[in-house]
Amino acid sequence: MISIASIVEGDGEVSALPILLRRLASEREPSALVNLLQPIRVRRDKFLNKDDEFRRQLLLAAAKSGPDGWVLVVLDADDDCPATLGRDIHERAQQHIPHQRLSVVLANREFEAWFIAAAHSLQGVRGFSSGPEEPLRAETPRNAKGWMRERMRSGTYSEILDQPAFAARIDLQQAFDNSRSFRKLCKEWQTHVAARI
Repeated sequence: MISIASIVEGDGEVSALPILLRRLASEREPSALVNLLQPIRVRRDKFLNKDDEFRRQLLLAAAKSGPDGWVLVVLDADDDCPATLGRDIHERAQQHIPHQRLSVVLANREFEAWFIAAAHSLQGVRGFSSGPEEPLRAETPRNAKGWMRERMRSGTYSEILDQPAFAARIDLQQAFDNSRSFRKLCKEWQTHVAARI
């Protein structure tokens, strides 16, 4: 069994990321035994810009997951290049937890980009509606939360309520096909979980 300690930046991701990871386990590698620990929530700017905070949270995640566990950092890229910033964060993090399995995945723009990538599979979920003819340019909208809000019948989008519900329902293959950053998450899952079975 592999214990996974994740570091996330939003309250919604605290609930939604474990749902996505459980689904990856059950749909892509049913024989994988994983222990999904409660994610550690950080403030992105403080985590990335204050060395003491960065180190403290990484050491906490490493301690929680244990020597054979996996530390998974999932943040929004916002306006940064996910590949470049992700590589920089990974290099910095390795200095603090050099012997730990470690991955850094930055959702291109925002976590909600993964929902946009599989928007056709969310039709009707929590009042969400996007036309089947609408092209899925998942990683283009600067304000992915706003994109989701505009397509909610209620006109509101709640990270805490909607993210977990959408994470439970998105078509993982659609998300994989339409989002490079979601493919990165799947690749890291393959490397650190599936390949260890």
